[in-house]
Amino acid sequence: MNTLIAVAIAPFGVGDELSEYVAEVVKVIRESGLPNKTTSMFTEIEGEYDKVMEVVKKATFVLAEKGIRTEVIMKMDIRPGYTDTMNGKLDRLESHIKK
Repeated sequence: MNTLIAVAIAPFGVGDELSEYVAEVVKVIRESGLPNKTTSMFTEIEGEYDKVMEVVKKATFVLAEKGIRTEVIMKMDIRPGYTDTMNGKLDRLESHIKK
């Protein structure tokens, strides 16, 4: 079933600047081949539920396997019968704003 998630995966206890660690996480997500989009706070990933969750696991373990305490914040939208919700949601929103 198609799933859209917004996920933030970040380390704890490694200092104030986290971009080096977050880059490792985002690299795993981008290499997954699933549609994704990164913003300053979250990365969205879309695809079949099991595939999306496997990518989240791999991205999380990039840090955890180094012994780094890792926080995962995730919001999921599972909407049967829909695809490309990452773009479709924004298209529908923009059409309402333009009215």
